[in-house]
Amino acid sequence: MRNSSPVLRSGLTVAAAASLPLALAAVPAAAGPGISVSTTGSTVSVTTSACTQISGSWGTASLLTSSQGSFAQGRQVTLSGTSTSQSAAWSNVTSGTYTVIVICSDGTTAGTQSVVVSPAPSPTRSPSPSASPSRGVMGGVGGSATDYGTVTLVAGGTLVGTGLLATVWYLRRRNRPYRL
Repeated sequence: MRNSSPVLRSGLTVAAAASLPLALAAVPAAAGPGISVSTTGSTVSVTTSACTQISGSWGTASLLTSSQGSFAQGRQVTLSGTSTSQSAAWSNVTSGTYTVIVICSDGTTAGTQSVVVSPAPSPTRSPSPSASPSRGVMGGVGGSATDYGTVTLVAGGTLVGTGLLATVWYLRRRNRPYRL
């Protein structure tokens, strides 16, 4: 039976314990609930719940292009909302990669997040609906859409009935033996 060396086990434990603070330091610290950024077409919106209202203001959000480096250079919008949720939106944003930064009215940064705005899809032509007939499809009428009156229908029925009676009379007469 083989026993593992206690020195080897304790060396692995020390190595794991020594790397734990390094692994924790590599994870960025999240300050508060942060921000949530979304895009819909050419509109970019941001929401947060990290800001508090001071002197009637929740804070300001800024939309920065890749060539802009500071909060002041971006398109700034004042946050609006309630104590549970604050938001801001930018419309007519061209396609590209942007950075959204939210600074609360007390000077703290609620969060920073990158967002990609996709180009607007080209409009596609869809078939326009045509007006449907008011009486629907006239199936079974033989392609005719004329509405005949009662007299015409009775006359036609009489002709069909007379034809049937004549056919029956002819066939019965034909089956009789000839009498002399």
